[in-house]
Amino acid sequence: MIILGIDPGITRAGYGLVKKKQGGLVYLKSGLLSSPDTSDHGDRLLALERGLRNVIRTARPEVVGMERLYITKNKKTAVRVAEARGVIIKLLYEKGLHLEEFSPPSVKLAVTGSGRADKKAVAKMVSLILHINTSKMLDDVTDALAIAIATSSLRS
Repeated sequence: MIILGIDPGITRAGYGLVKKKQGGLVYLKSGLLSSPDTSDHGDRLLALERGLRNVIRTARPEVVGMERLYITKNKKTAVRVAEARGVIIKLLYEKGLHLEEFSPPSVKLAVTGSGRADKKAVAKMVSLILHINTSKMLDDVTDALAIAIATSSLRS
């Protein structure tokens, strides 16, 4: 089973692909879905959709995990991320993909054993679980892989 994890964002969104096999998880691919350097929010949303559509077309995931919106002090950013999530959710349902959603603490708990783990601890456990070097990966990417790992724990 191929699992896609998404860490939603507006200027960049992380994605991570893992394959669940009987012996555990195998890392397939990860990266960033970047938007153009523009102030036009609509252009950013379209770029996010195009990038994700391409990932789905080439990887053919069977299930997708995504982080729920975490409300920060910056309400404008939260609204923009919510809009990005809307684009993502619409595309997933259009493609007939099942979506599992996680709060940030539940992803941390699934991957590290602690819902209060920091980004460094999450990246370290992603590295150990998937047998990859995460030292040069951005948090958006390691978070997306962590979401994929959390999603795999729900699927048999």
